[in-house]
Amino acid sequence: MTTSLTPNVGLDLFLHETKGFDSPASARIADAVLTLLSLRGADRRTGLPEPTPELVRQVLHLDVPVLVCITEAELPVAPGVLSALAGLVRAKGRLNAKRHARLLAAIDEAVPEFRRAMTDPGNLTWPRWYASLMRADGTPVDDPGAVLRRLAAHDRTPRADRPVLPDGVERADVTGRTVGMQIVLTETLLRAFARDLEQPSPAGPLLPGLPLEAADEEDPEEGLPGEMRLVAAELTDRWTAAGLSDAFSGPYAHLAPGPEDSPHLVLADALLDQHLSYFGYSGIPLPPPPALPAPHEMRGLLHGAPLPALLSAAVEGPDVVDEEVRHLAVACGLLRQDGMLTTPGPGAGIWTEGTPQDLTELAADILATAVGRLSDAPEMDSEYADDAAHLLYVLYERGCTADSVARKAAEYADWLVDPAVESMPVPVPDSAPTEYATPTPRELSALLGLPGLDDEDRSDLEAPARALAAVVDRLAATGAIFRTGDAFGLTPLGTAAVRYALKAGAVAAPDRETVTGWDAATLVDAARSWIREAATRGLTDWLTTRENTAEAWDDLLGAIASTKPGTEDAGPTRLLFTYLDTAVAPPEPLQGLLADPALGAYALQALRTRGDQADEQQVPLSARATLVLDDLDACRLDDRRAETMAPLAVAASLVSAFDAAATTWPGGPQALIAALTDADAHRANGVLAHLSGRHSDPRVAAVARRVTGTPSRRRAGRKARHR
Repeated sequence: MTTSLTPNVGLDLFLHETKGFDSPASARIADAVLTLLSLRGADRRTGLPEPTPELVRQVLHLDVPVLVCITEAELPVAPGVLSALAGLVRAKGRLNAKRHARLLAAIDEAVPEFRRAMTDPGNLTWPRWYASLMRADGTPVDDPGAVLRRLAAHDRTPRADRPVLPDGVERADVTGRTVGMQIVLTETLLRAFARDLEQPSPAGPLLPGLPLEAADEEDPEEGLPGEMRLVAAELTDRWTAAGLSDAFSGPYAHLAPGPEDSPHLVLADALLDQHLSYFGYSGIPLPPPPALPAPHEMRGLLHGAPLPALLSAAVEGPDVVDEEVRHLAVACGLLRQDGMLTTPGPGAGIWTEGTPQDLTELAADILATAVGRLSDAPEMDSEYADDAAHLLYVLYERGCTADSVARKAAEYADWLVDPAVESMPVPVPDSAPTEYATPTPRELSALLGLPGLDDEDRSDLEAPARALAAVVDRLAATGAIFRTGDAFGLTPLGTAAVRYALKAGAVAAPDRETVTGWDAATLVDAARSWIREAATRGLTDWLTTRENTAEAWDDLLGAIASTKPGTEDAGPTRLLFTYLDTAVAPPEPLQGLLADPALGAYALQALRTRGDQADEQQVPLSARATLVLDDLDACRLDDRRAETMAPLAVAASLVSAFDAAATTWPGGPQALIAALTDADAHRANGVLAHLSGRHSDPRVAAVARRVTGTPSRRRAGRKARHR
């Protein structure tokens, strides 16, 4: 099949009948705009694609920003082409005055977003990136020979001296956008071809060189789609730089890596899946690590890790390492396997001249490759071998604080670990024997929050803990994880590598500098989903970086107080107040919070703890109820833990606390129940449902049941027996 690579979009007609678009750059942009309009289904009966407001937005906002290289000075050309085209279509009798005016207005309205999209680093593709470099240094982008020479010169330039991608853009981001662009353009061509068959235009087929009558006989995988990929590549070259597609599929493929050249993208997908299972949305940010390695430290960290050191040796001399190491080196792009011949691969030079970003990506590639090999390793007879990505995610999600092998194994084994301790950081000893040993029963009780564990319990946990430790130790060879005794966690190298993979998977993984730059509302919105230590660190960092301390406390307390009472987020947001070191706060922000309907009692309590004077009369009854409710909810959790340890017992911590509060509450127990519900119906529902089944006073239990809609145990039992 031989296809014309010049779609029939009326470019010559347009250039002949308009003025100001005859320069090579303007003609190239006009070609792109007319072609994209046609591919998107614009009517071509006049010989020119007829724009509509919807097509204008599609082409300017979504298509041109990823497909066409346009300099700052050339930004007005694309909207100018559309405006001139609208005039030509009106002159041909296809637009009345009203529709013409509406179309021109749509073009004007689309320009601001078009300008933003053209400068958005998220729209960068490899062709656009290299074309922009070439145009900046005067390379004639219409000359394939000049383009190849420029790529060769770029390849010879030491990595540290090459132009860097815009801030915040990783190579994986550009790879993903490039692949997405290629897929979308190919699919758009296929749909345009289908329209040519089903609804022929009076102007003739859009791709006139394609033998339409024979196309249906081609192999659906290798025929038409393959031909359209060639057309897409040629169009991309015309709109960026000539010859790039052949160069990137040939001698300079390493300059524009695809997904197959980036093993960390597989890990990125796995980490994204983990994040979605935890939070349901990739944009919910994880807590920032306490620290990330400085750029100048990356090379030393990578070279000092066991597995990377072996891979480096494989690059220097493939014959001095075993087959498994050679396999990993090939998988990471450090070696190239050509039959029986092993030669340095495109990533070989990263060891000596890679930039910090190159080294971080290589660390992520090595980690991802090791994770992928875990379940296939014959010596890894462990049920946890497939959970390596989960381990990496949860270590990062807990603020990169150390965890316990035994505690994690207990969670895997469905032990009822106390939620109050499951997120607590584990102290890391200075040293420990290399061989793993399960903690003593007393240590296990503290780690799991389960009092009274004995040697039999320790014995039950020993096998799963050892199996998990074996997986951790295997990952430790990459330099990403450490294990010292029972404690394990991410190393600085691992923190950087996992964060790199998270970002490649579009998971929000900000650093400390980014978090301290947020406004108070954004910080509070994120911190309520973080573990206590990470949230405390984030809030403290944010406050200490503000010049005006009183204003910073005002902003932060205001953001905490602004969450709507009674919602699912209200309770976790109030909890953030308890993470703050109010002893160092200026008194004025706390005084100003006394009248708040939710946090007034918290502020009063904090001021009294400091020994400051506070007007108790300012605190609303609703705020007092809120503090009581949060205390009762803590008692409810204590009761649940106690009943878990002794299933036949009925814990009474909540009942005792409720009775104590009701004794001094205006109106007694029934009024307190009503106040709790008014203060925060969402949290009160759980507290009162628990209370209704445990309080000995039938009147209190009945009111609690009525408020929550909880049936009595007796009625519930009859219904259960009936069913």
